[in-house]
Amino acid sequence: MIIYLYIQSKLKMEEIAMKPCVSSYSFGRYFEQLGAEGVIEKAKEFGLSAIEFTDGGWTDNLSLDTAKRVREKAEELGIEIAALCVGADFLTGDTAAMLEQLRRCVDFAAALGAKAMRHDVAQQPRSRKYQIGYSDVLPTLASACREITKYAEQLGVRTMTENHGYFSQDANRVESLINTVGHPNFGALIDVGNFMCVDEDPVVSVGIMAPYAFHVHAKDFHFKPGMFDYPGGGWFITRSGNYLRGAIIGHGDAKVAQSIGILKRAGYDGYVSIEFEGIEDNLLGIRLGLENLKRYIELK
Repeated sequence: MIIYLYIQSKLKMEEIAMKPCVSSYSFGRYFEQLGAEGVIEKAKEFGLSAIEFTDGGWTDNLSLDTAKRVREKAEELGIEIAALCVGADFLTGDTAAMLEQLRRCVDFAAALGAKAMRHDVAQQPRSRKYQIGYSDVLPTLASACREITKYAEQLGVRTMTENHGYFSQDANRVESLINTVGHPNFGALIDVGNFMCVDEDPVVSVGIMAPYAFHVHAKDFHFKPGMFDYPGGGWFITRSGNYLRGAIIGHGDAKVAQSIGILKRAGYDGYVSIEFEGIEDNLLGIRLGLENLKRYIELK
């Protein structure tokens, strides 16, 4: 019986067709030189079939004409725009204005041809703490996310929250938010490396979050324990005082290969996007990371 279940599990994993992707964020300074259409061309050169965009100055204040132009370039090259990632904070400032801005982002994502949009829910700078617990603001966060995902559903765009921004970065917090929103159009963008920013073991956290995955970031970090002196430039401090530095996928400590296996067993068959933020040349980081990511996806 055990052997039968093992064989069935292997066959199921072989049917899972994850696909590699790249985030525009990974291009770093090259994005400034190439622009949105140029990085689409680079994605094609890397042999990819999809790209994910983060927001920024290239959107021309969320111009729908810009979105359509970029979409046409992607379609010309046979590149799918997998997702758009934007910022948001429902705990500070004018919430009504934030919701209106996100509706504009959804319009932009739809015009871009993106099937999914990630938005943050709160930002917590390391120098400041909210004087409230996550459970206290969970209804506020869930209500805002629910309103946006209902709007996005009408335009064929799924919305996602990411383990990102410190305050809403722990796996249990993100899971509780998704379940509180309770809408089938709302899920998770799982960033494998980001769990390390809040001192969680990525494979444990990915195991918790895998059933909710709409999109995945493959990100790696080098790790140094906080008992040692600050390592210097390029490193940043985690919530509990450890040190991280961006790494090429497979060169760091985020257990990316094991996390991909967990996602496979959970039935995830969407895009896995390279999000590189190491100190190496960006194009080199993407190329070497892609080689490893392809191997991890192909592992049985």
